[in-house]
Amino acid sequence: MRKKHDLAGKPPSQRQLRVGEEIRHALAELFRRGDFHDPELAELNVTVTEVRISPDLRNATAFVTPLGGGPMDETLSALRRAAPFLRGQIARAINLRHAPTLSFEADTSFDYAGRIDAILHSPAVARDVGYRSLADRVNGDDDHDDEDDGWDEEEDENETDDLDDDDLDGDDLDDEDDDEDEDEDEGNGGEGEGRRGS
Repeated sequence: MRKKHDLAGKPPSQRQLRVGEEIRHALAELFRRGDFHDPELAELNVTVTEVRISPDLRNATAFVTPLGGGPMDETLSALRRAAPFLRGQIARAINLRHAPTLSFEADTSFDYAGRIDAILHSPAVARDVGYRSLADRVNGDDDHDDEDDGWDEEEDENETDDLDDDDLDGDDLDDEDDDEDEDEDEGNGGEGEGRRGS
């Protein structure tokens, strides 16, 4: 959940964040069930992205966005008409001394993120900041040409085919180990053989 500062400049308390999240879950469950008397409200497909609550827990602002890009104005007007009913449902769902007064606002964070993404993908900005697309980074295209700079599985297989059978022969390794053991035994005056036998 995003932490936004209230008008006084103080960040929300842990209690505000917890109660806001409980209200968001309760609203989401109400919209999921969809058992409303208002047919316009029953047909709404809404996502509640965040709920901010005042420090005294008396007022809550729910930020919503219609699923599927539906009309925001109609969605907000239906939610504002149903706010007293939704407040009563919230009071039953969560344990608070006073149910907060609900207000609904459009969540514009997705639009804002889309605008920032479009700006970053514009050719002028991409050139200035050296921005590379995600596809280029994943595919390993480091120099922005049409040639793939990533790992090539065929090259790796060809390298193992180039090895001689003699390079992979384990007998040579065993012989070297035996030679080292004999050198150690000679340096100990034959004591090494006595230890091996016991």
